[in-house]
Amino acid sequence: MDRVRTLIIAKENPSSTTHSARTAVAAVASLLVAHLFRLPEAYWAAITTLVTMQSTLGASLPISAQRFAGTAVGAAVGALVGTYFPGNVLFFGLAVFVIGLVCAALRIERGAFRYASTTLAIVLLVPRPNSQWVIAVHRFFEVSIGIAVGLAVITLWPERKSDPLGSKGNV
Repeated sequence: MDRVRTLIIAKENPSSTTHSARTAVAAVASLLVAHLFRLPEAYWAAITTLVTMQSTLGASLPISAQRFAGTAVGAAVGALVGTYFPGNVLFFGLAVFVIGLVCAALRIERGAFRYASTTLAIVLLVPRPNSQWVIAVHRFFEVSIGIAVGLAVITLWPERKSDPLGSKGNV
Protein backbone atom coordinates (compact mmCIF):
# COMPACT_ATOMS: atom_id res chain seq x y z
CA MET A 1 0.00 0.00 0.00
CA ASP A 2 2.90 2.36 0.70
CA ARG A 3 4.13 1.84 -2.87
CA VAL A 4 0.76 2.91 -4.27
CA ARG A 5 0.70 5.94 -1.98
CA THR A 6 4.14 7.06 -3.19
CA LEU A 7 2.86 6.92 -6.77
CA ILE A 8 -0.09 9.20 -5.96
CA ILE A 9 1.14 11.71 -3.36
CA ALA A 10 2.89 14.66 -5.05
CA LYS A 11 6.40 15.58 -4.08
CA GLU A 12 7.27 18.16 -6.72
CA ASN A 13 4.05 19.22 -8.47
CA PRO A 14 1.06 19.06 -6.10
CA SER A 15 -2.43 20.16 -7.07
CA SER A 16 -3.39 23.68 -6.10
CA THR A 17 -6.51 25.81 -6.01
CA THR A 18 -5.09 28.02 -8.76
CA HIS A 19 -4.42 25.06 -11.00
CA SER A 20 -7.91 23.71 -10.31
CA ALA A 21 -9.52 27.05 -11.16
CA ARG A 22 -7.45 27.54 -14.33
CA THR A 23 -8.23 24.02 -15.49
CA ALA A 24 -11.96 24.45 -14.90
CA VAL A 25 -12.04 27.80 -16.74
CA ALA A 26 -10.02 26.42 -19.65
CA ALA A 27 -12.16 23.27 -19.96
CA VAL A 28 -15.39 25.28 -20.04
CA ALA A 29 -13.92 27.84 -22.47
CA SER A 30 -12.73 25.15 -24.88
CA LEU A 31 -16.14 23.47 -24.75
CA LEU A 32 -17.87 26.77 -25.54
CA VAL A 33 -15.48 27.56 -28.41
CA ALA A 34 -16.05 24.11 -29.92
CA HIS A 35 -19.83 24.68 -29.60
CA LEU A 36 -19.43 28.03 -31.39
CA PHE A 37 -17.90 26.14 -34.32
CA ARG A 38 -20.81 23.67 -34.12
CA LEU A 39 -18.48 20.71 -33.79
CA PRO A 40 -20.57 17.58 -33.20
CA GLU A 41 -18.42 16.16 -30.39
CA ALA A 42 -17.38 19.38 -28.66
CA TYR A 43 -16.63 17.47 -25.47
CA TRP A 44 -13.33 16.35 -27.05
CA ALA A 45 -12.12 19.96 -26.84
CA ALA A 46 -12.75 19.98 -23.08
CA ILE A 47 -11.19 16.53 -22.63
CA THR A 48 -8.11 17.63 -24.56
CA THR A 49 -7.79 20.73 -22.39
CA LEU A 50 -7.98 18.55 -19.27
CA VAL A 51 -5.29 16.22 -20.62
CA THR A 52 -2.88 18.97 -21.68
CA MET A 53 -3.22 21.39 -18.76
CA GLN A 54 -0.07 21.43 -16.64
CA SER A 55 1.21 23.91 -14.08
CA THR A 56 3.40 25.82 -16.50
CA LEU A 57 3.55 26.59 -20.18
CA GLY A 58 6.89 24.78 -20.35
CA ALA A 59 5.36 21.61 -18.92
CA SER A 60 2.29 21.85 -21.19
CA LEU A 61 4.07 22.45 -24.50
CA PRO A 62 5.56 18.95 -24.99
CA ILE A 63 2.31 17.11 -24.29
CA SER A 64 0.39 19.63 -26.40
CA ALA A 65 2.77 19.25 -29.35
CA GLN A 66 2.61 15.45 -29.07
CA ARG A 67 -1.17 15.50 -28.87
CA PHE A 68 -1.46 17.89 -31.84
CA ALA A 69 0.91 15.88 -34.05
CA GLY A 70 -0.51 12.53 -32.97
CA THR A 71 -4.08 13.65 -33.56
CA ALA A 72 -3.20 14.93 -37.04
CA VAL A 73 -1.56 11.63 -37.98
CA GLY A 74 -4.27 9.47 -36.41
CA ALA A 75 -7.06 11.49 -38.04
CA ALA A 76 -5.44 11.33 -41.48
CA VAL A 77 -4.72 7.59 -41.28
CA GLY A 78 -8.16 6.95 -39.78
CA ALA A 79 -9.88 8.82 -42.60
CA LEU A 80 -7.83 7.00 -45.23
CA VAL A 81 -8.26 3.50 -43.77
CA GLY A 82 -11.90 4.16 -42.89
CA THR A 83 -12.69 5.24 -46.44
CA TYR A 84 -11.46 1.98 -47.95
CA PHE A 85 -11.87 -0.49 -45.07
CA PRO A 86 -14.62 0.82 -42.75
CA GLY A 87 -14.97 -1.11 -39.51
CA ASN A 88 -12.31 -3.66 -40.51
CA VAL A 89 -10.55 -4.86 -37.35
CA LEU A 90 -7.58 -6.31 -39.25
CA PHE A 91 -6.89 -2.99 -40.98
CA PHE A 92 -7.34 -1.12 -37.70
CA GLY A 93 -4.61 -3.26 -36.11
CA LEU A 94 -2.43 -2.92 -39.19
CA ALA A 95 -2.86 0.87 -39.13
CA VAL A 96 -1.84 1.03 -35.45
CA PHE A 97 1.24 -1.03 -36.28
CA VAL A 98 2.18 1.10 -39.30
CA ILE A 99 1.75 4.33 -37.31
CA GLY A 100 4.04 2.80 -34.67
CA LEU A 101 6.65 1.88 -37.29
CA VAL A 102 6.62 5.39 -38.73
CA CYS A 103 6.90 6.94 -35.27
CA ALA A 104 9.79 4.60 -34.40
CA ALA A 105 11.58 5.33 -37.68
CA LEU A 106 11.25 9.08 -37.12
CA ARG A 107 12.10 8.73 -33.40
CA ILE A 108 8.79 10.34 -32.44
CA GLU A 109 7.86 10.43 -28.74
CA ARG A 110 5.64 7.58 -27.54
CA GLY A 111 3.06 10.13 -26.40
CA ALA A 112 2.47 11.21 -30.01
CA PHE A 113 2.14 7.55 -31.05
CA ARG A 114 -0.37 6.99 -28.23
CA TYR A 115 -2.45 10.00 -29.31
CA ALA A 116 -2.26 8.98 -32.98
CA SER A 117 -3.46 5.48 -32.17
CA THR A 118 -6.22 6.78 -29.90
CA THR A 119 -7.45 9.17 -32.59
CA LEU A 120 -7.30 6.38 -35.15
CA ALA A 121 -9.47 4.21 -32.89
CA ILE A 122 -12.00 6.99 -32.32
CA VAL A 123 -12.25 7.75 -36.05
CA LEU A 124 -12.43 4.12 -37.15
CA LEU A 125 -14.26 2.30 -34.38
CA VAL A 126 -17.00 4.67 -33.23
CA PRO A 127 -19.91 4.24 -35.65
CA ARG A 128 -21.17 7.52 -37.08
CA PRO A 129 -23.27 8.43 -40.12
CA ASN A 130 -20.72 10.88 -41.60
CA SER A 131 -17.84 10.07 -43.93
CA GLN A 132 -14.54 9.14 -42.29
CA TRP A 133 -12.95 12.34 -43.62
CA VAL A 134 -15.58 14.55 -41.98
CA ILE A 135 -15.20 12.66 -38.70
CA ALA A 136 -11.41 12.98 -38.87
CA VAL A 137 -11.49 16.72 -39.60
CA HIS A 138 -13.95 17.31 -36.75
CA ARG A 139 -11.78 15.30 -34.37
CA PHE A 140 -8.67 17.26 -35.38
CA PHE A 141 -10.40 20.62 -34.83
CA GLU A 142 -11.95 19.55 -31.52
CA VAL A 143 -8.52 18.55 -30.19
CA SER A 144 -6.81 21.63 -31.65
CA ILE A 145 -9.30 23.92 -29.92
CA GLY A 146 -8.69 22.14 -26.62
CA ILE A 147 -4.93 22.54 -26.97
CA ALA A 148 -5.11 26.20 -28.03
CA VAL A 149 -7.46 27.21 -25.23
CA GLY A 150 -5.46 25.31 -22.61
CA LEU A 151 -2.19 26.93 -23.68
CA ALA A 152 -3.82 30.37 -23.85
CA VAL A 153 -5.16 30.07 -20.29
CA ILE A 154 -1.79 28.88 -18.97
CA THR A 155 -0.07 31.80 -20.72
CA LEU A 156 -2.57 34.46 -19.64
CA TRP A 157 -3.08 33.11 -16.09
CA PRO A 158 0.26 31.78 -14.84
CA GLU A 159 0.38 29.93 -11.55
CA ARG A 160 2.22 31.68 -8.73
CA LYS A 161 4.87 30.18 -6.50
CA SER A 162 2.41 29.53 -3.69
CA ASP A 163 -1.29 28.82 -3.58
CA PRO A 164 -3.77 30.39 -1.12
CA LEU A 165 -4.13 27.01 0.61
CA GLY A 166 -0.40 26.59 0.93
CA SER A 167 0.21 24.22 -1.99
CA LYS A 168 3.18 25.11 -4.11
CA GLY A 169 2.68 25.52 -7.83
CA ASN A 170 5.35 25.73 -10.47
CA VAL A 171 6.09 28.80 -12.51
